[in-house]
Amino acid sequence: MANKDVGQTPMMKQFFSFKNQYPDAVLLFRCGDFYETYCEDAVVAAKILGITLTKRSKEGIEMAGFPHHALDTYLPKLVRAGRRVAICDQLEDPKLTKKLVKRGITELVTPGIAMNDTVLNYKENNFLAAVHFGKASCGVAFLDISTGEFLTDEGSFDYIEKLLGNFSPKEVLYDRAHKAEFERQFGTKFCVFELDDWVFTEQSARQKLLKHFGTKTLKGFGVEHLKSGVIASGAILQYLELTQHTHIAHITSLSRIEEERYVRLDKFTIRSLELLQPMQEDGASLLDVIDQTVTPMGGRMLKRWVVFPLKDEKRIEQRLDGVEYFFREPDFRQCIDEQLHRIGDLERIISKVAVGRVSPREVVQLKYALQAIAPIKTACTHAKNESLTQIGEQLNLCESIRDRIEREIQPDPPQLLVKGNVIADGFNAELDELRRISNNSREYLLQIQQREIEQTGIASLKVGYNNVFGYYLEVRNTYKDKVPQEWVRKQTLAQAERYITQELKEYEEKILGADEKIRSLEERLFTELVTAIQEFIPQIQIDANVIAQLDCLLSFAKAAEDHHYIRPQICTEDTLDIKQGRHPVIETQLPAGEQYVPNDILLDNDKQQIIIITGPNMAGKSALLRQTALIVLLAQMGSFVPAESAKVGLVDKVFTRVGASDNISLGESTFMVEMTEAANILNNVSPHSLVLFDELGRGTSTYDGISIAWAIVEYLHEHSKARSRTLFATHYHELNEMEKNFARIRNYNVSVKEVNNKVIFLRRLERGGSEHSFGIHVAEIAGMPKSIVKRANVILKQLEADNSNVGTAGKAGVKHLDESREGLQLSFFQLDDPVLCQIRDEILGLDVNHLTPVEALNKLNDIKKIVGGKS
Repeated sequence: MANKDVGQTPMMKQFFSFKNQYPDAVLLFRCGDFYETYCEDAVVAAKILGITLTKRSKEGIEMAGFPHHALDTYLPKLVRAGRRVAICDQLEDPKLTKKLVKRGITELVTPGIAMNDTVLNYKENNFLAAVHFGKASCGVAFLDISTGEFLTDEGSFDYIEKLLGNFSPKEVLYDRAHKAEFERQFGTKFCVFELDDWVFTEQSARQKLLKHFGTKTLKGFGVEHLKSGVIASGAILQYLELTQHTHIAHITSLSRIEEERYVRLDKFTIRSLELLQPMQEDGASLLDVIDQTVTPMGGRMLKRWVVFPLKDEKRIEQRLDGVEYFFREPDFRQCIDEQLHRIGDLERIISKVAVGRVSPREVVQLKYALQAIAPIKTACTHAKNESLTQIGEQLNLCESIRDRIEREIQPDPPQLLVKGNVIADGFNAELDELRRISNNSREYLLQIQQREIEQTGIASLKVGYNNVFGYYLEVRNTYKDKVPQEWVRKQTLAQAERYITQELKEYEEKILGADEKIRSLEERLFTELVTAIQEFIPQIQIDANVIAQLDCLLSFAKAAEDHHYIRPQICTEDTLDIKQGRHPVIETQLPAGEQYVPNDILLDNDKQQIIIITGPNMAGKSALLRQTALIVLLAQMGSFVPAESAKVGLVDKVFTRVGASDNISLGESTFMVEMTEAANILNNVSPHSLVLFDELGRGTSTYDGISIAWAIVEYLHEHSKARSRTLFATHYHELNEMEKNFARIRNYNVSVKEVNNKVIFLRRLERGGSEHSFGIHVAEIAGMPKSIVKRANVILKQLEADNSNVGTAGKAGVKHLDESREGLQLSFFQLDDPVLCQIRDEILGLDVNHLTPVEALNKLNDIKKIVGGKS
C-alpha cells in the first residue's frame, strides 16, 4: 500500500503503521463511533459490503466506513468473501486524552480462524487446513479453533484431495514455493494463504507441537511416524501465532484420520449422490433428510458421519443398537430429546472459555448444559443397551464448577460484561455494599440529613453537592450557633454557610467510586470464574463429543420413524440384498398422495456380481443406482435404511459415475470428464467395492461408447482385484449380449407400459434386457414442438428399417435420410414441410373465439418469424 508521508495527519500515520504490519488484511480502523477503511481496503470493503466509497478531504485518499455497533453485520461478509480482517480498536477513552488515541490490533480474523458467532455457521465446522508436500507423501492437518478439533494424516495426492473435499476447509495454508504444485493437484477453488518455507520444516513443526502439548514425544497421539502430517500440523500452530491467536488451551490433542476405518468416498461420489448438497437449488440432500439433530455439535458430527461411513462391523452395530433403543423406548427418547434442547453449543462455548472470550450469558448457558447432562447421564447408565451405557459412563457432570456458576452469576446476565449486573447478589459482600450505595445514594443522603436535623435541631438543614468540594451540609445563618464543632466550614454565603463532615467525605468517595469499583470488581470476579472453568476444558470437551454422538443416534431414530426405515443386517460377505428399497431423498419430495415405487436389488460375487440395467429415459435408472448406494452408506453410517429388509455386506469404497459433471469451464469435454472419473474408479476399485456406472460413453460416438463400456464391464468381471459389486445402467442395448458370455453378469430393465401410443413409466426393475429407449416420447412430454416430434418419429422408423445400412455403411443410411429430407422440401406448400407443420400446429392450438386483437397480431408476428427463419 502506498505510504506517502507528505501531508499525512498523525492518525493516518498511525493507520499506515498498522497496515504495514498486516498488508494482506483489510484493516478496520476504529475512529470514534465508526470502523473506517482507507485506500485499497476502502475500495474492497465498499464493493463487498455495499457501503459508500468517499474520500478523506485532508489527504484525498479513499475511505469507507460503518458504525462500530454494526461490526457483527459486516465482519462475516468480509470473511465469507475470503478476506483476512485486522480489527484495530481504540485502547483508551478519547475523552481522557488530549493526545492521539492509543490503538492496537485486537483481533485478526481469517476465513479459517474465526471465533465470532456471526462468522461461524453453527451446523458446520470452520476448518483451517495446512498441506505439506513431503518427499515420500503429502501431509495435511485440519484445525477448527472454534471447537478445538485438531486432525492430521498423510498419503497420496488423491487421498489428500479426498480429505480436503470431505472436510471443506475455509482456508488452506501451504509453502509459497509449492504454489504451482498445489494448484495442479488440488485446483484453485480453495481460499489459500502462502507461508514461508521455514514454517514447513520438521524441526520447527515438532518443536511447536511438543511445546503446545507439553509432551516429549508425539507417540501418545499416534502421529509420531507421520512426518509430513506432523509438519502440516506444526504449520497450523505457527499460523495461529502469526495471527496472534495464542490462547489455545482448548486444543488438547492431535488425532490421526485413520483412512482404513472409513469408507472411501471421492468428490465425484459425494457430489453425484448429493450427500451434503443438492445439485438443484430447490432440491434436497441426504443430510437434509436425515438431519434432525438438536445441538449444533450434533449437526456438525452428523455431517462428518455422512462423508465418513464406517467399515468396522462392531462400531456400526453399536450405533445401530443405540438407534434401535431410541426407536423402541419412546420414554427414554423423550427424556434425552428434552434435555438436548437445553444444551446449546457446548463445544464452542468451552472453546471461548479457553481464549477468554466467553460472555456472561454463555457461562450461564454452560451451567444449563451441565445441568441437562445430569438426567442424560442417569437415563443412559440405566438403559438396557451397552452402547448407550458406555455413553452415560463417559459423561462428566462437572458439579463443582456448575454449582459455582449457579452461586456466582446472575440467572439472566447481559451479553456484555461491561453492562454490569453480572455477578449474583449475595456472593460478594463488598459488591453488595457498593451496589447498595450506587442504587440507594439519594435515600442514604436523605437519611443523613434527617438524622443530623434531629441531633442538632437545625430544622432547615439541607444536604447538597457541587463540583468544587463535593457533598456538603448547608446551614442558614439563624442556626449557625447550633453547628457541631467537628463540622468543617468550606463556604460562606450571604444567608448560609456550608460544612463538610468526615462521614460525608467517606460516603462521597463511596458514591463517586462505586460504579467504577463495581465494574472493576465484577470484571475481576468474572475473570476468576472463567479461569476456574478453564480447568474443566478436557472434561467438557468429552461431554460435548459424547452429547453430539447421542444427538446423531437420536436423529437417526427420528428419521427412521418419520420415513419408515428398518434396521439393516450387516455382514462381512461380499453381498448386497435389498428388498423393496427406496430412494431416501426422492420419496420425501414426491407430490402428495404419490408413492415411491420400491425395488429389489441383489448383488454378490458368486452369481450376480454385475447387473446391466437398460430401459427408457425417465424410467428411474439413475434413481435406482443412487438409492442402492445411499442405502449402503446409510447402513454403514449406523442408520436405519428405507427398505423392507436389507442385508449389507460391508463395502470399502463407493464409486459413482452418475450424471453429467462437465468441467467445460476448465476446457474439459463431457467425454474427458467421463473417462477421468472412470479411470479413477478402475485404478482404485477392490473386490469389496460398490461401483455405479450410469450412461458411460455418452460423450463420444456410439460405437466408441459401446466398445469402452463393454471393455470396462469385462474388466470388472474378469480381473480378480476388481471383482466389485456393480450396477451398470446403459442405453447400449448391445451390452445385453454380455450375459450370454459372462457367468456373473445379469440383464435387468426398468419396465414401461405402452397404452394407446403413450408410455407409462412403471419404474419396476425386471429381469431381462430392454430394446427401446422411448427418447422421442420424453422429448414430447418435455414440450418439444410437435412438428419436431413427428419428424423424429419418421426418422426413427427409417433408421430402424434400414438398421443394417446404418451399422455397416452408415453413409447409405444418412444418404437415405437426406433424400427423404429433400423430398419434403420440393414444394413450399407441401404440408409435410417441418416449418409449415410448425405453423399448422401453432394455428391449430389457437382458441379463435377468445383471442383478443392484440393477441392475434402477436401470434401473426410469431408465425412471420417462423417463416423468416426458414427463408
